[in-house]
Amino acid sequence: MIILSIGMPRAGSGWYYNLTHDLVVANGGQPARTIRERYHLQRILTEVNCNIGALTPRRLLSVLVPSLLGNTFVIKAHAAPTPFAMLLMRTGQMQGAYIYRDPRDALLSAYENGQRTREKNSPNAFSHLIDFETTLAFMQEYVRISTAWLALPYVHHTRYETLLSEYPGEAGKLARFLDLPEDSPPMRQVIESYRPEQATPDQKGMHFRKGKIGRFREKMSAEQCAAMWQAFQPYLERMGYPP
Repeated sequence: MIILSIGMPRAGSGWYYNLTHDLVVANGGQPARTIRERYHLQRILTEVNCNIGALTPRRLLSVLVPSLLGNTFVIKAHAAPTPFAMLLMRTGQMQGAYIYRDPRDALLSAYENGQRTREKNSPNAFSHLIDFETTLAFMQEYVRISTAWLALPYVHHTRYETLLSEYPGEAGKLARFLDLPEDSPPMRQVIESYRPEQATPDQKGMHFRKGKIGRFREKMSAEQCAAMWQAFQPYLERMGYPP
């Protein structure tokens, strides 16, 4: 079984992925990096968290091979759903769990991350976000992607803010979606290890720097907040985020 952990950028997706990954491994699944090495998938599953990138048939068929050979493992994506990915989910070949966040906070986090990487001369996916307008357009695309994932009834949806404030319950919902024995000692140990209140800066999978809800109100100008509301209003209202 392929478990696909999908996230809006800067929505705790690394935290979510590592929680999901370690729950699956604790129940007998395979570490994703082991699958990557064993089946020579280095060009398909990239970066630390085995990100598959675009959910194309070629990429998905590559990871389907180890799954059909009896391996259960977790991979990560930020990309939009595709017809082939949805087919795999509908037919039980793949499960998907998606985490989203108020895009205004995600936008601020992406912009700040881009600034840090440029200062350190260590480019990443956010380094090109050099101003507010560029970052707004970047996040508008991921709001469209989020809308597509949230429309799929067979995908588990997690709100970042709720995971942060009601962590045990939300982690339990994720475990139940994956049909894992959430009350077993190994599951409880994994869930405890990813509690947000005890995260340390160097802890695996807990690499959010701030994570504060509504921080955009403190850091963005009134004009920028108004522009974000105008750009994201239908999504924000539908998802219950306040003006």
